[in-house]
Amino acid sequence: MTQELSIPFNDSELSAIWSPAEQASAMMILAHGSGAGKDHDFMTGYAQAVTDLGISVLSFNFPYMDAGKKFPDKAPTAIAVWHQVRAWAEEHLADGLPIVVAGKSFGGRMASLAIADGMSAQALIFLGYPLHAPKKEDKRRDEHLYPLTIPMLFLEGTKDPFASPEKMEAVVAKLNGSSELVWFEGGNHSFKVARSQRTVAQDGAWLAEATAGFIAKQCPQP
Repeated sequence: MTQELSIPFNDSELSAIWSPAEQASAMMILAHGSGAGKDHDFMTGYAQAVTDLGISVLSFNFPYMDAGKKFPDKAPTAIAVWHQVRAWAEEHLADGLPIVVAGKSFGGRMASLAIADGMSAQALIFLGYPLHAPKKEDKRRDEHLYPLTIPMLFLEGTKDPFASPEKMEAVVAKLNGSSELVWFEGGNHSFKVARSQRTVAQDGAWLAEATAGFIAKQCPQP
């Protein structure tokens, strides 16, 4: 059963949803993309499917989303949010479980910047990493990824204009040996496949099995 939570941040609070799994093997902290928050059908569909596979999920909103603003928080604020949510979750919810972090597009990129800034986690999962802006493949957001030692899973749609398959393959090939890239055939940046007849929630749930498999590999049970 999901629970609405508030996480303190500076002089305000961040809204969050806690979805505990039965006999959880790990805990995931999940951040949304730039255009839609934690309550979007894609995010809730993904979170529910991951929870059903035995991984508890804490989803949260960045401050701009809770404030109803259109443009995302600047990187320093978003990174500070990630540090705070990660520390709060370990203190209040994790109960000794391994903690993995994940994010859709902007949320995942900010998680990786927080990891580069010293935030700890067992694994890092990207739901559509925004490697470059559409039609600007030579301006890549990848330099901070190469020094990271954390296992990383990139879940990418083959029709995503933010991640050319050729460029994405080349980046992941240069990352640490625990990093993996999984392609979802026909998926765009939101993992929507033309004429698929799937709901937005089902598009999110599509990614859960690959997620759970990677977490099981990186967080083996005793």
